[in-house]
Amino acid sequence: MNSKYHINQNPHKGNKGFTRAWHAAKNSWCGLVYAFVEESAFRQELTLLILLTPVALFLPIDYLEKSLLISSLVMVLVVELLNSSVEAAIDRISFEHHDLSKRAKDFGSAAVMLALVIAVLIWSAICIPIVLKM
Repeated sequence: MNSKYHINQNPHKGNKGFTRAWHAAKNSWCGLVYAFVEESAFRQELTLLILLTPVALFLPIDYLEKSLLISSLVMVLVVELLNSSVEAAIDRISFEHHDLSKRAKDFGSAAVMLALVIAVLIWSAICIPIVLKM
């Protein structure tokens, strides 16, 4: 029962090089599609990214600040995807209420909230001085 794991035991680790990259890209695309179709929070945050990206691009700020604004919104999507993956894994185990399952889901939700707070802080720090100059 205490046998050591070796990567050769995993049937999903056989691809290398371009084949591995191709399969990874297909899996990533499927993950984005699932998130869009099944997760309303992901759609809302994606809408925020789509609406605010042009704003960031047209603001009179340097490229670093533009990239910070857009990256903060992408970070929210990344954290939302991680949260959704935790929720899916918990739901696969059981739909029954369990305190540890609730805790795991709450941690994921808190991570999304903190990512949103970071995005708001970054947008505020960059945009408020522009508004005050007007």
